[in-house]
Amino acid sequence: MSALTVAAPAPSASASPPRQLRWLLRLHRPALYAWAGLVVVLAALLLWLGGPLTDASAAAWKQYNACAMEACAYDQDAILLYKDVLLYTSSAVLAVPFLVAVWSGASLIGRELETGTAQLAWTQGVSPTRWLAAKLALPGALVTAGTSLLVLLNHLAWSAGRGRVDNAKSWYSFETLYGGGPVLVALALAGLAAGALLGLLLRRSLAALVGSACVTGVLWIGTFLAMPHLWPTVTHVSSLRDGPKGSGITVAEGLLTADGDRLDIPRYCGSSIDPACGTLFDRLDAVSFYKDYHPQSHYLPLMLMATGVLFAVAALLTVLAFRVLRHRTADRKGAVV
Repeated sequence: MSALTVAAPAPSASASPPRQLRWLLRLHRPALYAWAGLVVVLAALLLWLGGPLTDASAAAWKQYNACAMEACAYDQDAILLYKDVLLYTSSAVLAVPFLVAVWSGASLIGRELETGTAQLAWTQGVSPTRWLAAKLALPGALVTAGTSLLVLLNHLAWSAGRGRVDNAKSWYSFETLYGGGPVLVALALAGLAAGALLGLLLRRSLAALVGSACVTGVLWIGTFLAMPHLWPTVTHVSSLRDGPKGSGITVAEGLLTADGDRLDIPRYCGSSIDPACGTLFDRLDAVSFYKDYHPQSHYLPLMLMATGVLFAVAALLTVLAFRVLRHRTADRKGAVV
């Protein structure tokens, strides 16, 4: 592709960081308002969820459990409202990395290169490198602050219902594990960097939007698949009658033979209570079940490991974005800037 020719930046007061930031805020004011509104609305919903909604749902479940087998009145609406708000808020929090990525690729970088706004800025005393640094620094700070707040409130809302609300999510559910930990913050920053890189590569807002969403989806899938393998598992051995035991993130489970070999569990045979399954286990020389899993005590190590990996990915994507910019822009002497 052809390089973007940039005139040598002339000394100008407009190149000062405060004025760059003010210009950035003016240019992307609608996005700033939308982000602030999203954070405020979700924060309010999460506070409502972790406070009055949890209390009402817990009281309704207490009434329901006291009914035993007898018909009695309980506040079903409180239980259903808690479930619905939990679903919608968790989904919105988990969507933050996608929103950040598509905005970064389409509006923050792609549209400015497509319309020539970036090239104009480079002729007004702002070098391409400083332009990109300013583009990523302020949004990065706002994304970190806003996402961290949402993650914290989401975790607190889940903690408020733990042990009190019968239909509260487990600690290892997708919504709780990824929506209530620092891994989501790192994923949002990786999405910001991915969007910037694709915006520089494609220089078309729509193409960068689609590409950023796809890359963020790949990062999500990679995180989901890799996280269980970032920390050693615990193995629980149980009898053939009891079946596989152990509550947490399951990595592997199966049968153990007398020689210590691991076998897959035959279909529809989760216990030797079924005589047919017991006979099959005898033929396989199986003596017990095993389960490799992560208990709740592994929550913090898993979070820290996955977050560290994603921060490294975000840093790599940022470095690549600056390298792409340097190779696609040149001063009037033809040197790379």
